[in-house]
Amino acid sequence: MTALAFWPPVERNLLAYRRYWAAFLTGFAEPLLYLLSIGIGVGALAGRITVFGDSVPYRTFVAPGMLAASAMNGAVLDSTFNFFFKFKYAKTFDSMLATPLRTTDIAVGELFWAQMRSTVYAVAFLVTMAALGLVRGPWVVFAIPASMLIGFAFGGVGMAATTWMKSFLHFDYINLALIPLFLFSGTFFPLSLYPGPLQWIVRLTPLYQGVALERELVLGHVGLVSLGHAVYLAAFGTVGVWVTRNRLTQLLLP
Repeated sequence: MTALAFWPPVERNLLAYRRYWAAFLTGFAEPLLYLLSIGIGVGALAGRITVFGDSVPYRTFVAPGMLAASAMNGAVLDSTFNFFFKFKYAKTFDSMLATPLRTTDIAVGELFWAQMRSTVYAVAFLVTMAALGLVRGPWVVFAIPASMLIGFAFGGVGMAATTWMKSFLHFDYINLALIPLFLFSGTFFPLSLYPGPLQWIVRLTPLYQGVALERELVLGHVGLVSLGHAVYLAAFGTVGVWVTRNRLTQLLLP
């Protein structure tokens, strides 16, 4: 197989979505509405937040967190619900394995597709941030590659978790995990406001790592800790792909 053996699953998704492009807007709308309502609306009441030793408007503090959440939403939508439908009901992966494709190609292809959707959301959101004057410094050009890392992390782990699901009812567990992550990963409040033990728990979550990385890039406070965030996200996604490949091999191949 060639290095682009993962492309057929991506091409299949492109063809399947060509008439449903409006579905891509759903994941972008939620963080955008949060930014406009909480970041800008409530932000007028919240005043300024001290971050990295600087005092910034609340909307400037919230926007990078919303950017990370947008990337997360884009990856999770395709790597969980849509992945499950193709895996359990449409039997798409069974058909793919009747060709020279391997389970590794399927896992990488599906992750690449989820990451493409995640990147579209992130680019659109970053353009909105720029239009609202919520970006600072030259490091912001790396905010999109950082969003791709966030999509990689959540896409990989999302697929891995989905291989254990038996019905659509189990997606309640996905929401049960994502909602606390969205609310308590430093997205809306500085980590210093949390109790000490809770701060360490939050630091270990993937969305916090993404939020922290995006905030450092958007606000121009980049250091070695930023590299640590990137390595964490890359490792998280790599483990997810590895588990997904092994699970597909176990479940779909004799």
